[in-house]
Amino acid sequence: QVQLVESGGGLVQAGDSLRLSCAASGRTFSRYAMGWFRQAPGKEREFVAVNARSGGSTYYADSYADSVKGRFTISRDNAKNTLYLQMDSLKFEDTAVYYCAATSELYYLTNWRQYDYWGQGTQVTVSS
Repeated sequence: QVQLVESGGGLVQAGDSLRLSCAASGRTFSRYAMGWFRQAPGKEREFVAVNARSGGSTYYADSYADSVKGRFTISRDNAKNTLYLQMDSLKFEDTAVYYCAATSELYYLTNWRQYDYWGQGTQVTVSS
């Protein structure tokens, strides 16, 4: 079992930066692949980023949605059981509730259905 708690959301202006954090409970954090998703009002939950992970001899690098590539950076600190999402050059269309999620799966991690554990979400609002 993993419990996830997001923080760091807020109201910012277009062009500003925010860093989201996701604190995980449990001693097995390093075993999970971790991702960020977001959901805007009236829209489906969408993939934002997934952290690098390895399975056997195969390494999977960090992966990002096209809409955030070059602006967002996902990272993790296993010693602190924490996942991060650095968001730069924020746009109005980045406004959403952001969720972190954990999974023991290795594949198809852009699909939110692959994830076993979810945080409660943190609101990010970008004013234009």
